[in-house]
Amino acid sequence: MKIKLIYTLLVLLVFTACADLDLSPLSEGSSENWYSDETEIEMAINDLYREVFWKADDDLWTDDMLNRDATTAITGGTLSGEDVTVSTWWGHIYKAITRANTLLKNLDEITDEVSADNLNKYKANARFNRASQYSILISHWGDVIFSTEIIGLDESFTMSRTDKEVILQQIYEDYDFSATYLPLNYGGSENQQATKGAALAMKARIALYMGDFDIARDAAKACMDLGQYVLAADYGKMFLSSTKNSEEAIFVIPRSVELGVAPTYCKGFATRNPGGYARYSPSYELFSSYLCTDGLPIDESALYDPHNPFVNRDPRCTETIVEFQTRHLGYMYQPHPDSLTCYNFGSGTYVKNNDSRANNQYAAFNGLVYKKGIDEDYTDDWKTDPDRIVMRYADVLLMYAEAKIELNDIDQSVLDAINQVRARAYKVDVEDVASYPSVTATDQAELRTIIRTERRMEFALEGLRYMDILRWKLAEQVLNLPIYGVLDPEEAREKLVNTGLWFFASTPEIDENGIADFSSMYNNGYLKLLALRVFDPEKNYLWPIPSKEILINENLVQNEGY
Repeated sequence: MKIKLIYTLLVLLVFTACADLDLSPLSEGSSENWYSDETEIEMAINDLYREVFWKADDDLWTDDMLNRDATTAITGGTLSGEDVTVSTWWGHIYKAITRANTLLKNLDEITDEVSADNLNKYKANARFNRASQYSILISHWGDVIFSTEIIGLDESFTMSRTDKEVILQQIYEDYDFSATYLPLNYGGSENQQATKGAALAMKARIALYMGDFDIARDAAKACMDLGQYVLAADYGKMFLSSTKNSEEAIFVIPRSVELGVAPTYCKGFATRNPGGYARYSPSYELFSSYLCTDGLPIDESALYDPHNPFVNRDPRCTETIVEFQTRHLGYMYQPHPDSLTCYNFGSGTYVKNNDSRANNQYAAFNGLVYKKGIDEDYTDDWKTDPDRIVMRYADVLLMYAEAKIELNDIDQSVLDAINQVRARAYKVDVEDVASYPSVTATDQAELRTIIRTERRMEFALEGLRYMDILRWKLAEQVLNLPIYGVLDPEEAREKLVNTGLWFFASTPEIDENGIADFSSMYNNGYLKLLALRVFDPEKNYLWPIPSKEILINENLVQNEGY
């Protein structure tokens, strides 16, 4: 008690002693002492590009990933206004919007200090950031508090929600302004601020999310016509920490282990043999979504073998999920219950195989682990710094194709856009149609299935699946499906290994949305139930407003159902 009291008094003394000090030092600018020259303006703009302000949806909120036998608030149906993600996102997003609005207000007051070209470029950066933040808000919450001005504290406690369609028009205006005044590129420099292409691509994304398919089509096409971007030659290498600012990247947030800006989840994705946790696994549904090399889903292709499920699959399958009996993080990966040892490529010896649940109960609960973006850079110190990719060219191509499909404006350009992405996966030229399963369909419904499957194969582990299943109204289907895993070792030996049915006992059926049905395998005793997903379509298509915001503002109405 004495120690606590002394600590409390010291804290009070420190804060009392600081009461007369300048609490806005030059290292942390405020609207009172900042924006006096272009160096300070640049610093204020760079502040808007900190990763904390660029929220990314988590694949754990979808049917693509599992966390052992646990669910999240979203997949478990317990999301509420008290949720830490809800309140943290809301706070960070509005902080970024406030900083962008403050910057714009001060830029409007500058007269002679900055050239007109630079002034417009600075405004374009601020408006790009504001538009991107409001895009996150309306896509997750619907109608929200909206202002393009600096809001006083008292006023902020009385504001009500603005129709998202009104906000959307401002988003489009901001992106249009940004696309007009941002540069095409930064001449090979390491500048990671937004470009004209980024503004057009981000406009296409929010337009697609909101169902404005004509706007999405035109913005994506304008980005394509800039001639600034190409698909990277090697899909797998694009996501490694050794690849910085890929030729496919349109907008990224750079990371640096040296500067302390790096993800903290490395061990969760790494396998157990090198010391990871194997906590996060690709779901069986994601695994089954990858087409066979004939372009057909696994339940229609004669090439698919459920006992050798990695064979004859789209190359992105084994670039995303570690194939059994292949090298990964310095060890041969094999979750088979009889594989009690595995090869250590570093020592050249066989060692205990901790990636088999027969040896380690915390090995991957469904036998699958991620490969995409995960290499031995993880295991030297459990720190890595790949670029955080916000937008890349493949997304622009597929957004363009999807928008035209939804408009039923189907022509060769739609097929070309999809085929460019697919051909790259096979590392062949798009014109070499004999070397990959090129898309030739022209029926709208058939192409809708194709584009949704293509997006899932292309963007796994990139945070895009969540908004895809929401806007396609598939969340009520896929987020009410159980999460399955591999049987416990003894049962797996009895029912799968000894009967020749390992890894999958049979082939799941795939529906018109590319969703696999594992219920038959489970009912026949070949899979283990890990957890149940829960999604209420009456409310869960939107997030709740943070409860604390509702409590302090009587004019702020909660989303229905929360």
